[in-house]
Amino acid sequence: AAAGGGSRAGVGKGAAPPSPEAPAEAAPLTNNHVAAAAAAAGGEAEASAAAQSPSPSGEAVLLYRDKSNLYPGGVQAGPGAAALRPNGQTKSLVPQRLALEYIVPCMNKHGICVVDDFLGKELGGLVAEEVRALHHTGRFTDGQLVSQKSDSSKDIRGDKITWVEGKEPGCQTIRLLMNSMDDLIRHCNGKLGNYKINGRTKAMVACYPGNGTGYVLHVDNPNGDGRCVTCIYYLNKDWDAKVSGGILRIFPEGKAQFADIEPKFDRLLFFWSDRRNPHEVQPAFATR
Repeated sequence: AAAGGGSRAGVGKGAAPPSPEAPAEAAPLTNNHVAAAAAAAGGEAEASAAAQSPSPSGEAVLLYRDKSNLYPGGVQAGPGAAALRPNGQTKSLVPQRLALEYIVPCMNKHGICVVDDFLGKELGGLVAEEVRALHHTGRFTDGQLVSQKSDSSKDIRGDKITWVEGKEPGCQTIRLLMNSMDDLIRHCNGKLGNYKINGRTKAMVACYPGNGTGYVLHVDNPNGDGRCVTCIYYLNKDWDAKVSGGILRIFPEGKAQFADIEPKFDRLLFFWSDRRNPHEVQPAFATR
């Protein structure tokens, strides 16, 4: 399972999308983008570890937009944001440092950024429990396409989704997660490319049932609708991509390489929502 969303801003459309065909000789990235950012921030040990480990993918998506207030009245950032640790660092970073020293340079250079151990095992586990409870209520429906022009959407997108504001009964920790993401975006705001982010969508909670379905190559914001950053939080404990698949594969525009993101528990992913980052969810053979 995963949760996520996107941001909106008044910036023009991205460049034309690359071919949906991945280059035959393309080599998967490891966490080279993570290593570079960690090294720039002085984290030599983290840079070394990241360079040797595969890039990350269970999901949560928050789409930030320019048409609503990022912080509605009375909403405070969740306490889980006070001790965020990128890529397994044991030394806590306050959200401002994490945003400015890691996320901003990583996004501006690579257009993709991964933060591991975002909430910690306890809070991440509570988010997962709340998502499972939501799933048991029957609220999840088939994921919809941006442009629904055929009856074959299940062949394109196999997830079940529901939208959450965080105010619903039983969603207290999901709300904390959303507030923690908001806090990071607030600190990044004005420094991510030319974007000025003023708000976001509800959280889309998604679940792939594990029957071999995925989501074919697509762009989150193909039509310039204002979404600029996609944030995904993964909830899959003990995920083994070699057995269960479910990798998120991103094909950054203009690069021969692709980035494979495993949907590992308590992992947070940021990437540009526009045509710079076509991506796919590979078939999942366990509930994701």
